[in-house]
Amino acid sequence: MRIARIGNNGSAPGFAAEQDGGGWVRLDALGIEAHSTADVIAARSEIERAMSGTSGADVVEDPSFLRPIVAPTKVLAIGLNYLDHIRETKSKQPERPILFGKFPNALNDPYGQIVLDKDLTERGDYEVELAVVIGQTTRRVGEADALDSVFGYTVANDISARDWQKADGQFDRSKSFDTFCPIGPWITTADEVPDPQGLALRSWVNGELRQDSSTKEMLFGVAHLIHYLSRGMTLEPGDVLLTGTPHGVGFAMEPPRYLAPGDVVECEVEGLGRLRNAVVAPQKA
Repeated sequence: MRIARIGNNGSAPGFAAEQDGGGWVRLDALGIEAHSTADVIAARSEIERAMSGTSGADVVEDPSFLRPIVAPTKVLAIGLNYLDHIRETKSKQPERPILFGKFPNALNDPYGQIVLDKDLTERGDYEVELAVVIGQTTRRVGEADALDSVFGYTVANDISARDWQKADGQFDRSKSFDTFCPIGPWITTADEVPDPQGLALRSWVNGELRQDSSTKEMLFGVAHLIHYLSRGMTLEPGDVLLTGTPHGVGFAMEPPRYLAPGDVVECEVEGLGRLRNAVVAPQKA
């Protein structure tokens, strides 16, 4: 099953589920009230029952896709988690996951604009990532059972201000500027993704392929990350975990190639959809 958040013809945003064979049906049209991603997760069984009785008349025409992550308690991310990225940056292989946060203000629509303020950063960079959506309250879960905690998967772009990432000496601020986390276009439930460690992922800038790898390159797989994080913090339904990026990022090129207004960045994870975001300068006050 795929879950999206859509708008169409000026209507208020709302969550929707995809019918078998295509087409999106708003949950409110099915009598299901959901204001957050956690609400959708709680209503999963009700959604599945309701969708089994839908018809073509229920389908929304020409929906606009919005970010499917609403009101998470946490947006977590992992650094240096791809072996090919570790090699390209000539970094030491971490002994344990490197954790940082992306604050919810960074969440952006799958086709929304990335605002890059040149007065704030001159080293904006892209990172295609597999994002994991937690589906149940999870605390101290064993690695063997960790994937049972996953509601679904989606695509994220971990936009980063590399100059501030270095200058600050930590990642949180430089990766949490407004619009710095495009995500979506929808959530694909975990039953549709039997092996999160076997997915191709790619990114393009202005049509040029930049990243081309596989989640097989992860140093710490999804199950281990959930196990590791849940040892010290409770993961809640609707929380999001960005699992790292592969080789091909702009700052590691020779010479480095950073984003600029006018660029278009696309990020794709096999079977989960593609983001497409234009980079723009901030509007003048």
